[in-house]
Amino acid sequence: MSKKQNESKKDHNISLLVSIILVFFILGIIVFATSKKITTQMAASATQNLHESLDLIECTIEVILNKEAEYQRRMAQGIASLENPEAYVLHYEKSETMVKLGLIRSGEKEGVCSTGEVFTEEELDFSAGGTIDGLPVSRSYVNHMGTWAYCIKCPMIKDEQEIGTLYVEYIYDTFDKSLPNGFYNQQAMLYIMDAESERFVLKPKGMGERNAGHLNLTDFYRANDIQEPELREEVEDCLKKHRNIMFYHDIRNKDSLNYMWAVNGGTLYLIGYVPIEAIQQEGRTVNQNILFVVIVMLTAFFLCCGLYYLNQRQQIKLRREREAEREISNRRLAEALQAAQIASNSKTTFLSNMSHDIRTPMNAVLGFTTLLSRDADNPEKVREYTKKIMASGQHLLSLINDILDVSKIESGKVVLNVEEFTVNDLVSSVDAIIRPMAEARSQKFLVEVTGIRHEYLLGDETRINQILINLLSNAVKYTQEGGTIWFRMTGLTQRSDQFERIRIEVQDNGYGMTKEYLETIFDAFTRAENSTTNKVQGTGLGMAITKSIIELMGGTIDVFSEVDQGSLFRVELEFRIPEVHTEPVKESGPSEESVQDLTGLHFLAAEDNEINVEILQEILAFENAGCEIVENGRLAVERFERAKKGEFDAILMDVQMPVMNGYDATRAIRALDREDARTIPIIAMTANAFAEDEKEALDAGMNVHLAKPIDIELLKQVITQYTKHTEE
Repeated sequence: MSKKQNESKKDHNISLLVSIILVFFILGIIVFATSKKITTQMAASATQNLHESLDLIECTIEVILNKEAEYQRRMAQGIASLENPEAYVLHYEKSETMVKLGLIRSGEKEGVCSTGEVFTEEELDFSAGGTIDGLPVSRSYVNHMGTWAYCIKCPMIKDEQEIGTLYVEYIYDTFDKSLPNGFYNQQAMLYIMDAESERFVLKPKGMGERNAGHLNLTDFYRANDIQEPELREEVEDCLKKHRNIMFYHDIRNKDSLNYMWAVNGGTLYLIGYVPIEAIQQEGRTVNQNILFVVIVMLTAFFLCCGLYYLNQRQQIKLRREREAEREISNRRLAEALQAAQIASNSKTTFLSNMSHDIRTPMNAVLGFTTLLSRDADNPEKVREYTKKIMASGQHLLSLINDILDVSKIESGKVVLNVEEFTVNDLVSSVDAIIRPMAEARSQKFLVEVTGIRHEYLLGDETRINQILINLLSNAVKYTQEGGTIWFRMTGLTQRSDQFERIRIEVQDNGYGMTKEYLETIFDAFTRAENSTTNKVQGTGLGMAITKSIIELMGGTIDVFSEVDQGSLFRVELEFRIPEVHTEPVKESGPSEESVQDLTGLHFLAAEDNEINVEILQEILAFENAGCEIVENGRLAVERFERAKKGEFDAILMDVQMPVMNGYDATRAIRALDREDARTIPIIAMTANAFAEDEKEALDAGMNVHLAKPIDIELLKQVITQYTKHTEE
């Protein structure tokens, strides 16, 4: 019986051994097949990555070339308009990219050059027919500075007549700054070649080894032993047809992927190679990791089997080891959890701050509303409570606006609404908001506008206002009573006659900031923490929003500050100049106050909310003005259609209403067959407060957009402004 048990046990062990061998054999096949598949996929992916990298470099160079051509067209247009174009060329000082200018009048063979000598086209070769954005480009050549260059020529048009040709010499070395620094960990090789002459005009820095010293394509073939006639013919055919080509070839005893990549329609080529080992490096790393994991798994499995068969008494020890491993795993999980909690601390702190900052003004609104109902018969207390409710409500509104703004910026949904605006109106509107804030704290508010050449500019006036008010309101809040705030707008030297460069400076002599806080001032959810500034409430989002908007406009912002010495914020922006406006800006010192008197005016108001109706009627009655209320847009259209000419001075239009919304109502009024339908001011008053809402209102035919809750003083200012325009 015992013998049978031993034989059965032996057969069982043999079966178990065979099963284990079979399992590991199958596992080996799977691992080998997976490794081979991964290697193939990684190689294909790496080749695709090389393709995309070359496309990126190609696009970068073409963007540079097209920008040069576009700028040269504008320069030619500007020079053509001068009384003495030759004098401009002779006095031109070379720039980093445009090292030489030449000008030849129509019908002449010689002209002037920025270097002083007589200029002719004989030294340049435009016979290849290459162009950049439609402008002829010459073959590459070595210029008087000993560097590879090329020339673009552009006709000069004046009064629809070609008066001459502008020649500009550019150097290839300027490409270096715009190309990526590094190519396959410096293992790849890259040249830029002039296709017509097959000469290498640039070896970008950071692109592989720099000791090859190839001068042209033939030299590149010879140095890298690329001599196969069929391959050389295929390459030549690609050059003639301006096509791209990739082929495998040994370079210095390394299997490499060679490439020739056409740029600018084939006038230039990217020439070089990438070692296959660099392309497949990731695949080998993955396979090594897989092999390592398999070895570890096999070792662990055989170790467990050996321990099981050698000594059953080791089970207790193994159990303890597993418990120790579980403890380590739990500790690691705890550490990971702690790291996750630390990572979310900034937003947790933000939510805590927002809970406090929102509840504080909300508590004031509710508390003073209760006191207002109790002391309704006491005029002095009513005015005091109303003033405090208004201040708390405005603060609560600013918190909500900041949260919505940063949410839109983070989601990438902010779109600039570029329209014409005037510098004087911009300064006046900002002054009207900031000056009362400064006067309430007995602060001096000084405004200075100098050196700005044009009154009318193109930009997003709403976002510019937001930038200025953010910076100036912070200066007021973080400056002690009796301090001074400076607001300066200065015109800088123009880079182009089509753009106005403006520097905006907001300076104060307030509390200042520490060096540590200056490093994080533009991060979201951060505020300066000290005993003084902690009394000032806010989201900590204003500076992050301001910087994001400035960068969206293509500008820069810098800050300089010392504790107890004050702060200086410096913003630089460029605005396009409308072609139809060239009026200079009036330089100003302290800004002028406008009188807002609504006495005797009569309005048509479309509003479906009873509380808003009551507030609007009370405001207008207090200003000695009257209004007629209708409940929706359809009724507003019908009432205006029946109105006598001049019966209403303006229309106050809500947007979201039943039957017909405010946008459709405005379009319907503007389409009425009566003269005043196109001129009567229509003012949007709506809770839709985003920039796209303002654009939709203006597109519908409204004159101005005011976001609810309505600022009474701003409403008075807008009504006064547009009713005056109507009278004029």
